[in-house]
Amino acid sequence: MEKEATTLLSTLGHPQRLLVWRLLMRRYPQPVAAGEIAEATGLKASTLSVYLSALRQAGLIGQERQGTSLLYRAEIGTANDLLDYLFSDCCRNRPSLCLSGVSDPLPSREGSAPMADRKLNVLFICTGNSARSIFAEALVRHLAGDRFNAYSAGTHPAGTPNPFAVKLLQDKGIATEGLRSKNVDEFQGADAPKMDFVFTVCDQAANEECPAWDGQPVSAHWGMPDPAKATGTDAEKALAFQAAYGTLLNRLRAFAALPVKSLDRISLQNAVDQISLDDTSAAEA
Repeated sequence: MEKEATTLLSTLGHPQRLLVWRLLMRRYPQPVAAGEIAEATGLKASTLSVYLSALRQAGLIGQERQGTSLLYRAEIGTANDLLDYLFSDCCRNRPSLCLSGVSDPLPSREGSAPMADRKLNVLFICTGNSARSIFAEALVRHLAGDRFNAYSAGTHPAGTPNPFAVKLLQDKGIATEGLRSKNVDEFQGADAPKMDFVFTVCDQAANEECPAWDGQPVSAHWGMPDPAKATGTDAEKALAFQAAYGTLLNRLRAFAALPVKSLDRISLQNAVDQISLDDTSAAEA
């Protein structure tokens, strides 16, 4: 593995290649179109093509075609192999030596201890914190409020929840009291609740370089289109909000059904990643 690790580290040693790879890691397991990567990173198409090629040759990302578009996805297996080499072989299987500044070192590949037997905290992040993350916060409280404390925030909060989102929740019989649009900074302070799960529910928020979360929460990207950007008649806009609500309802039903207290961290991470691939919409709460 030493030769392979040297190649991987050399590839990631270039700041802009690392930038592209980190974006794809944040968006995993969903593939991302080359044009969206260019827009998010500010790289020219020709320059990005060179970086993507180098990352592919190193085995750090994969490529697939969808119609006329080329999509790219991080290769988690390659990243895992590199981490295994760095924190097992280099540190003589004592990762705490390499991660002395981290309170909770990386778990072993065989798994780690299940979640603590307590009510868990889950945070949903999108750009405006006006619709998708608001839906998610309200739905978790409705579906599993006895087991989870649900929160939501935005990287650039809109200021107030979208009226279409609030009305839809109320029509479905979902409580909306206390829902507000707020900045993700509220959950970064010393007095903020410690998160066990952090989910991004819009691509733009996942593309941004967000601060690291204390305690290494399980995180995933559950991106979907922004219903607040829908145009047309009120009826057409309402359909867009219904679609976003329905997709989140399906995903959160699956999340609420997970035996969180009995799963090790790696199994739990795999489960929430798989949930992100469900794009179907449920019609009713």
